[in-house]
Amino acid sequence: MRHLWSFLAGLVVAPVTWVLVTLGQDGSAGTVDRWVEIGTSNTANLIEPAVYLAVGGIVLGLLGTLRISPLGPLVAGLLLITPYVGLFVTPFRVRARIPDDWEFLGDPLPLRLPVENGTLFLIGVLLLMATFSGQRWRRWPAPVAAPAPAEAAPTQEPTLTDWPPVSSAERDAAPLSLGYPDPDPTPTEPLPRRTGGASPWSAPPGNLPRRDDAVN
Repeated sequence: MRHLWSFLAGLVVAPVTWVLVTLGQDGSAGTVDRWVEIGTSNTANLIEPAVYLAVGGIVLGLLGTLRISPLGPLVAGLLLITPYVGLFVTPFRVRARIPDDWEFLGDPLPLRLPVENGTLFLIGVLLLMATFSGQRWRRWPAPVAAPAPAEAAPTQEPTLTDWPPVSSAERDAAPLSLGYPDPDPTPTEPLPRRTGGASPWSAPPGNLPRRDDAVN
């Protein structure tokens, strides 16, 4: 679809450019010649032809520089260089086919002027050169949508009753103690029972020999 619109734009831009350039060149040349004839100048007389040339330049710039289908600049360039190329083949026949007695808003419209001085040929070649850009034949890359930022989970303020979770290393740690050694699980032998009426200081416990027996 973009090639069709570009083709139609080229068909319109070519004759519009021809008319605008003709009005601008004829107005500028006639104004300067008048200044030379009367020996004085008034720059306000150049405003109208300058506007025609400026509008023509804007139209050509949009067609030749915008990244649209290059079919439009190609068609417009071929149409603009054709009259000048025809001068190489049958110059008098081509010149006779170009009307030179038209008017535009009361101003003369000598369409032969930009053909004879080569302005149309120059503009046509510039438009043809714009079609050799490989980037113009490609579509604009589709804009990539930026990923939506992930919403952060709402953080909760810790309260006085919230305790941090106990890690596995803390669960495996030994319980706190008061520093006393662990009790020996080995059972100890009971002490010998003393006989009735005997003093615990009269004889050593167990089968230890008595002192008087050791002397004997």
